[in-house]
Amino acid sequence: MERNAPCWCGSGKKYKKCHMPVEEQMRIHADRGEIVPTRSLLKTPHQIEKIKESAALNTAVLDAVAEKICIGMSTAEIDQIVYDFTTKHGGIPAPLNYEGFPKSVCTSLNNEVCHGIPDKDIILKEGDIINVDVSTILDGYFSDASRMFTMGNISDRAKRIVKVTEECVARGLAAAKPWGHLGDIAYAINSHAQANGYSVVEDIGGHGIGLEFHEDPFVSYVTPKGSEMLLVPGMMFTIEPMINEGSPDFFVDEDNGWTVYTMDDGLSAQIEYMVLVTENGIEILTK
Repeated sequence: MERNAPCWCGSGKKYKKCHMPVEEQMRIHADRGEIVPTRSLLKTPHQIEKIKESAALNTAVLDAVAEKICIGMSTAEIDQIVYDFTTKHGGIPAPLNYEGFPKSVCTSLNNEVCHGIPDKDIILKEGDIINVDVSTILDGYFSDASRMFTMGNISDRAKRIVKVTEECVARGLAAAKPWGHLGDIAYAINSHAQANGYSVVEDIGGHGIGLEFHEDPFVSYVTPKGSEMLLVPGMMFTIEPMINEGSPDFFVDEDNGWTVYTMDDGLSAQIEYMVLVTENGIEILTK
């Protein structure tokens, strides 16, 4: 074994890669007072393969949206694309009837932070930016991802927030390493957003996923480096920061109880990836 690099588990052994059982490595970190995941949050090889099948369908659904989305289309038409493609390929749209959500996908435009409800009267127009958030159940396994789409000629401010959001997610992915911490991801995202004059929504974040739509842990994007839960091989969660032009504060539509708006009417953008922590790094499952 090479002895030039510290063990990832931090046990003090100078091995490039630790061959200590995962449970023992977790115990070492827990004894230091760190937050470690429960064994139930670590997916088995069989579960990982089945979740990857769901993730592949989820990505294909977003690809289908990308092929057809255009100015003049209603968000209800996007919903129909998602429903038709998902069910045709044996899946179920996870948002449909989830806690009363009435549609198969979330479509959030401009100053909508998330959970926008598709509607036949909401028509995409020149200059809009829209987040399409697709979640899929296949054979009982869950997956999730969202993309930003820009409609025609958008303003410079809209271009910039979408670009910085892409950069934030890329930095979050780069900071995610086995035996690191969720706070490492948060710090990378939040520091880049703030350096560019943006804020990150604090009270809505990512989540564990795979066996259920929303599992532990809650994934914050505003916590310090080195804080929050340990990243252990087998963990699966989403990286999906919501980047606001102005204040991170928001409010929920009183009429539909779902759509989240920026408090100051500023633009908001979000991109969501679903990732698996492996022994060697992070594997992106959806995008």
